[in-house]
Amino acid sequence: PGAGASLRLCSTRVAQEGLNKPVIDRIIRVDHAGEYGANRIYAGQMAVLGRSSVGPIIQQMWNQEKDHLKKFNELMVAYRVRPTVLLPFWNVAGFVLGAGSALLGRKGAMACTVAVEESISEHYNNQIRTLIEEDPEKYKELLQVIKQFRDEEQEHHDIGLEHDAEATPAYSVLKTAIQLGCRAAIFLSERI
Repeated sequence: PGAGASLRLCSTRVAQEGLNKPVIDRIIRVDHAGEYGANRIYAGQMAVLGRSSVGPIIQQMWNQEKDHLKKFNELMVAYRVRPTVLLPFWNVAGFVLGAGSALLGRKGAMACTVAVEESISEHYNNQIRTLIEEDPEKYKELLQVIKQFRDEEQEHHDIGLEHDAEATPAYSVLKTAIQLGCRAAIFLSERI
């Protein structure tokens, strides 16, 4: 640039005037962590069941989760949100949950999917309510993303039910335990 000319670099950041930064930070941080954990769960399931008859179904759901994670990676940069410090833990815990549930067979993997996706759908619904209460126009883009991902998570939940998740031995105990873990992961990832 010549004398007196300014050089402006392109930015992917979102204008943050008027945004409730603590709310946005919490939402994006926890959703990024959740999508990261979901990717690790499906990776664990594929490690055990990838070559089975249910492998293509798990792969299809995993591919959507990869898209979700990619989007939240972009949103973290755009909104300048730091990730949770618990990502290394979610890396291991997600894979162990996925592989462990898959070791129970396809029904066990699907029971895990139902439990996790039901928790995530409820969580996304809570976030949608929060953003609508804040200002639906101001958070329009984020609301669209969360609504789309909520619908896809609900679809995964339904796929799990269609593939005999409820026929897993001790289904209600397994589902409750996984959902308690999900609630703890959400609570911690929003804050740490």
